[in-house]
Formats: sequence, structure tokens, C-alpha cells
Amino acid sequence: MLTLPRGARRLKSARHQTHADGGTEVSARVAQLLGRVDAAEPERMEREILRLSREFDGGPADPVVSEEMKRQARAMLDPALAAHIRFAHDNIRRFADMQRAALIDCEMEVIPGLIAGQRQIPVDCAGCYVPGGRYVHIASALMTVTTARAAGVGKIVAATPPRQGGLHPAVTYALDIAGADRILALGGVQAVAALAHGAFGGRPADVIAGPGNALVAEAKRQLYGEVGIDMVAGPTDSLVIADRSAHPAWVAADLVGQAEHGATSPVWLVTDDADLAREIAVAVAHAIASLPEPNRVAAAAAWEDWAEIILCDGRETMAQVADLYAPEHLHVQAGDLDWWLGRLRCYGSLFLGEEVTVPFGDKVSGPNHVLPTARAARYTGGLSVQKFLRTVTWQRADRRAADRLALSAAALSRAEGMEGHARSAELRCTPPALRTA
Repeated sequence: MLTLPRGARRLKSARHQTHADGGTEVSARVAQLLGRVDAAEPERMEREILRLSREFDGGPADPVVSEEMKRQARAMLDPALAAHIRFAHDNIRRFADMQRAALIDCEMEVIPGLIAGQRQIPVDCAGCYVPGGRYVHIASALMTVTTARAAGVGKIVAATPPRQGGLHPAVTYALDIAGADRILALGGVQAVAALAHGAFGGRPADVIAGPGNALVAEAKRQLYGEVGIDMVAGPTDSLVIADRSAHPAWVAADLVGQAEHGATSPVWLVTDDADLAREIAVAVAHAIASLPEPNRVAAAAAWEDWAEIILCDGRETMAQVADLYAPEHLHVQAGDLDWWLGRLRCYGSLFLGEEVTVPFGDKVSGPNHVLPTARAARYTGGLSVQKFLRTVTWQRADRRAADRLALSAAALSRAEGMEGHARSAELRCTPPALRTA
């Protein structure tokens, strides 16, 4: 259990403090599945991936989504829903384009005669994973592929689990308009392996991005190094800061909306008003009871086992608690929003004021919803165009700079005991006799 700062106490504590992610059992299972693919000869690799797909998902004989399938998905889709998907895509693309424009190639004269610079180079191929499960993850399809496309990635391959042998038309449509070059009806560990190896006519991914279950997260972790990954994410989490100005029913709806993700999804309320805390707790019970059954069961379990209510003696203590928890989603429903924007430091994505809500960011507003969980926001941000770019550096020098650089480089090299480095540096010195020695 995290130790709260002075001036904060728990009115409701979570029953559980850490997630049981399967540990060595999940790790061993994923290693075994990846080994089945890795051990296969190149011509047999795809057959092994298809065996796994049929075993776990009842996947199709050919996982590649054809142009005809894309046309059918567009025809099946309700036009109003298609318009909403395009609205979300346009917002996500505009935000990603802004991020890309902020990452520039540049150079400077470090000392007279020495020019150094950096370039932003997109990876050649990105693999984008879209989870399946209980919900239809339309927004995840947009968040990963759109961002890779805005970064300038040359080839984008997406994979998502099949449903009754095919894909949901809304997910297919979202992946298509976002710019996926190839779509695979594959899920789980076998999909991550297919993306990494470039199976089914694809190109081996340089980076694999996108959320997934514990097996998918572990597969990405085990493949990291062979490929890049965005992050290893766990169950989603959300923290709401509320003062007396907050509407109890709205705060409750925001907490329950995030709790319905699953029985292991933590939500936290941080407030400086005990009466408000009690009102919100009552409103949460009503909000959970009003959900349809599958959602109600998940939200009730998450609230009972993982939720916390923390009472603080003022806004600075509330901010300290928020930074301590470093939530994936941080929603401030309190006065003086500019103060909170300047003060808060550890979060995946910040939502300021009651006019916005986490579902805006999760679905349509533009900033990415693939975010760090389990306090990882202390040291990393969410998915952005940067995950698909390599910031590389370069340098060149004229004779003026080379003489000065060689003097210091040789001195430092010899101080470190690296005589070969020193001699290499001194070859760049004048007089010419030294250069040819």
C-alpha cells in the first residue's frame, strides 16, 4: 500500500494492492507459444501461427483481410456510426500531426567549425495490435494506426482477434481509414509473433504498439529488443480530484465508467471535502446498479476490490497524492484549473474540468488513449508519434574545430586508459606530420 503524504487519509481502502498478473506461469506460457513460432522453419511459421489462431480464437484459414472484406465492412456499417468514426479519426490525426510538427530536424554550431544536428526518422514498419475480448475496440484501432501514419511510418500492419471467424465491421473500417496497409484477423500471442516476424505478406515490425491482455503484454515484453514496443501496460486506472464545486453524480459516473473496464481496474477519488466523499460513494452505488449486467458485475468488483477514497487537508496535498499514484487518467473537477495544470506532474493524460471526461480522450477528442498504467506515468508518457520515430544525431567539423576537439578527446581518452582512442583523435590534429604518423 502506498504511504500517503501528511494531511491525507483513506476513507475507503482497496482490498488488493497489487495485481496478480500470472507471474512465472504467464511468462512460461508465452515463452512456450512464442517458441512454437520461432522454432518453425520459415515456410512452416505461418502454419504454426494459424494453428494457434484456430486453437484460441477459431480464426480463419486466411487471416489477411481483403479489399472485398473492407468494402463489405463499409457497406455493413451504420452511416451514422461511420461518421462518428471519421470524426474521431480526424481529431486523432490532427493532434498527432501537431506532435509530429513539434519534432523537428535541427542543427547548431557547437563551437566554431563544429556543426552538429539531429534528424527525426520514422521506422520502416509498425505493427499495431487492437485488442478483442468483451468490447469492440474501435478507438484503439484509430489510436495506434493513425499515430503511426502521422509519424510517417512506411508500412503499417494491424492485427486484431477474429469474432466468429471474422472482424467486427467497425474495427475493420477504423483500421482502413486510419491507414493500415495490411489487416490481419489474428489475436493474442500469435498475433504479436506474426507482427514481429512479418508473417502473411507483411514486413517484420520495427515497433509493436497497442494494448492487450496479460498474454499480449508479456509477449511484447519478451520480444522487446528484437522489436521496439510502446510499453507493457496493465489494467486501466483512473483518478478523480474533486472539491466542493464538483457534482457528485458526475464524479460517480466518471469513476464507474472507468471501473467497467474490468474487475481489476482501479479507480481513486481524492477530495478535500468529507461530505462530498460520502455523497459520491452513495452515487457510485446507484450508478453501478443502473448498468447492464456484464458491465455492472465488472464495475462492482473493481469498486469493491480496488477503489479508494482519500480525504486531504487541501489542494496541495491532493496534488501530492495524485503525483504519488501517477494514474493513467487524471481528471480534475475542482476550481482554478490553471493551478492544477501547472502543478500536477505524474499522469498519462490529464482532463481539466467537468466539461471534459475520460471517455472523450478514450474515444474521440484527439490525444492518444494508449497510456502508461501501474504508476508508469512517473517515468513515461503515452503513445505518440515519438514512439514511431528515431531521433538520430550527426556531426561534421572543419580543421579549426578538429584541432580543438582532438586535443581534448585525446586527453580524456588517455585519462580513461584508452590509448587507441587517443591516437585516433590525434590523427585529426595539425601539423600534417602528426596526421600521417
